[in-house]
This record gives sequence, structure tokens and C-alpha cells, in this order.
Amino acid sequence: METPARLIVDVARLDAGGEALDGETDASALDLGAAPGACAPAGGIRYRLRAERLGHELLVRGSVSQRLVCTCSRCAESFEAEVAEPRFAAAVPLEEAAEFVDLTPEMREAIILLLPGYPVCREDCKGLCARCGANLNRESCACPPGGAAPWATIELPAGKKKET
Repeated sequence: METPARLIVDVARLDAGGEALDGETDASALDLGAAPGACAPAGGIRYRLRAERLGHELLVRGSVSQRLVCTCSRCAESFEAEVAEPRFAAAVPLEEAAEFVDLTPEMREAIILLLPGYPVCREDCKGLCARCGANLNRESCACPPGGAAPWATIELPAGKKKET
């Protein structure tokens, strides 16, 4: 039995040889919390899995993926990306009276582990000018080249002391 928000497996009715599970949860399944982040879900977690009961365990294997809307860490532009785990696997211990197993937490964890720490819209993204903030992918700025960035370390000549 599957619900739109979560992936619930009806263990009591699971075929002896296992079952294929294909579908998508709704967007709330990947709850990233209230804090704004670099990436947000652009839909539900898509899954293509095979679930089978092995003794006192539910073994699930297959693939999971998630579409994301991210903010580029270099140029601050919004872009869409997809993360996927093609070798998703989960082994869930079954209690005697277990009729249903919710696989959503395992899928959510697999997706969270794939989220980029510093998402970039493309490998050759030029980012923003450190002085004027111009998006260097779309325009060139009039700032002189080779100047020190605002966070650069200034090297003092030998023998000079930094004044405080």
C-alpha cells in the first residue's frame, strides 16, 4: 500500500517472491527543515525499488532520485538539478506483528547524503565580481583586473610590522 506523501509497504500482503515498487512521494517527503538552504525539493522522491521479505527482515533495493531547485554558490542564480542513488539498499528488521513498513526515512536519508554542499549551476561558472557584484557569466564589469579581493590576505614587505 502506497500513500502519496510516503512509501508504505504492506508487509502482510507482500508476494513471496517480492514486489516491484515504482512511483513518487509528494514534495513533503524530503523535509529539509525551516532553515533556508542552497537546495530545495522540486517535487517528490522518485523511486524504482524491489521489496522482498527475507526471514525477519524486509530487503529493499533499487534506485531513488530527487529533482532540486538550487542556488549557485558562485553566481547566486537559481537552477534545477537532480540527485540520484542508483544502488539504493535498505534492510529493515521486521517485528512479529509488523504489517506495514514506512520506507520514506531511508529514502530521505539517501537523498540528503547526495545533496551538494556547494551547488554550482555549471562547472565553468565564473561567479560574481568580488568588487561590484556583477554576474560574470552574463556581463563583464569595469573593475580593474588583478586587484585584491575584499577577503584577500595582504602581505607586508619583510621587516615591516602591522600597525594596530
